[in-house]
Amino acid sequence: MREAGNRRSRVVGRDTARRLQAAGPIGDNGLPDNRLPQSGPKNRSKHFITPDVSEGVSMMPMTQRPRADRNSRSRRTTRRRFLGVTAATAAAAVPWIVPSSVLGRDGQTPPSEKITLGVLGVGDQGTADMNAFLQIPDVRVVAICDVNQRNIAAARRTIAQAYGNDEVKIYSDFRELNADPTIDAVQMSLPEHWHSIPSIDALMHGKHAYYEKPMAMSFEESRRVRQAVRNRGVVFQFGTQQRSDMRFRWASELALNGRLGKLQQIDVSVPGGRNKPVFPEQPVPAWIDWDRWIGPAPTTPFHEEKLIRGNHEYMSNFALGMIVCWGVHHLDIAQWGNGIDLTGPHTIEGTGQFPQPGGAFDTILNWDVRFEFERGAPVRFVNDGTPGFEHGVKFSGETGWVHVNRERIVASSDELLQDPQNQVGTMAVKLPVSDHHHRNFIEAIRSQTRPICDIETAVRSDTLCLLALIAVKTGRKLTWDPQTERFVNDNDANAMLQPRPCRGDWIIPDPA
Repeated sequence: MREAGNRRSRVVGRDTARRLQAAGPIGDNGLPDNRLPQSGPKNRSKHFITPDVSEGVSMMPMTQRPRADRNSRSRRTTRRRFLGVTAATAAAAVPWIVPSSVLGRDGQTPPSEKITLGVLGVGDQGTADMNAFLQIPDVRVVAICDVNQRNIAAARRTIAQAYGNDEVKIYSDFRELNADPTIDAVQMSLPEHWHSIPSIDALMHGKHAYYEKPMAMSFEESRRVRQAVRNRGVVFQFGTQQRSDMRFRWASELALNGRLGKLQQIDVSVPGGRNKPVFPEQPVPAWIDWDRWIGPAPTTPFHEEKLIRGNHEYMSNFALGMIVCWGVHHLDIAQWGNGIDLTGPHTIEGTGQFPQPGGAFDTILNWDVRFEFERGAPVRFVNDGTPGFEHGVKFSGETGWVHVNRERIVASSDELLQDPQNQVGTMAVKLPVSDHHHRNFIEAIRSQTRPICDIETAVRSDTLCLLALIAVKTGRKLTWDPQTERFVNDNDANAMLQPRPCRGDWIIPDPA
């Protein structure tokens, strides 16, 4: 990597700089967050600059996208057993006293104009996303669903703080929430092994979906989610919120507009795996329905630590590891800046390492994968700590480079970022604009346009992660057809695109 110079760069756009500095890095919920990226060396380049631009929200027209039928109960998920108890509502026993602000007075949005939202999963990520929607005046959270009663209680307190009451429908079965005709949209923030089944069910009921990453545990599940979105013509926003951060947009526009010269390579680095001692089995407490939490995943002894996202993301029963969970964020930006949102790689090859048996975690620890594209620069994808790489996305061209992560954007020279012709929004190729990922989703519902991370780009970005993992597992160079979305002449690799068997009576709906 070329060393940055020692000259001090000029910071432009002081108002914007102050806003970004006060806000801190962007977090997993798409809003400013003071947490730093996990691991990885610090970028010590002096060429640091913040963009000076006032961002609005522009929308991409959707092609023949009909409005969802809110009263549709068609095509429910078919299973031989019914999970859970009948939904109970917090408001059923008492009358709902509606304050004047909810009636549209005092400049507030009246209920008839609000998007009604149901939340599937109110753990840490689900609560963070729900908090973002609670701050949007024309959204009303009307229902929550979780099998963890502690999560339900905490979510009700959060809703009460926002609305002045906790009168929200409470579900323990996602199918009951999805079938509720009063709900316009769902927020899906469940553990990874629960991503596809509830989401396909919601989409088949005509719900718009804010869908936390990653897509699913297999490509075939992702394909089915995509087909459900296409069939129902609903709005789908993927939780890769970095497209709503102007720093990532700026870096991508510099690459797309040739400001770095001809693009030579894109480097992507994200946190790798880790391990812990095995969690000993514990008695299942009364506040969690562990059998429902496991759902379609293999039977696993209970331990409270397994409920923590920072643990179950490293367990292959429930997730695919950081190569997917974190990888999709930065690979999504690589796709954006490479100008290949709607296609995929031609070849994939890589190496990696998994933990030794006997620990709590078993997903991939480290990797080094290379993607080659028929159109677009090659992408190198590694875990943080790989020599010569640092956390984030680096676009390298013939005449310069730019590196971006959630903390800052840096470049090979002061001039590159200070040039008035290189500012975000001023170059010829302009990417779609969003400055608030959750509001972008709501605006897309209202205008029936595509959000900034719609289903087509979501599946393509997510698939890169899955292909990287398959390449490491097979240990050979793979050829991928981005049109058919199949490996070429490789039955073994194609078999790895399929979902694993579901436990018990659970099935993954196929909307095709």
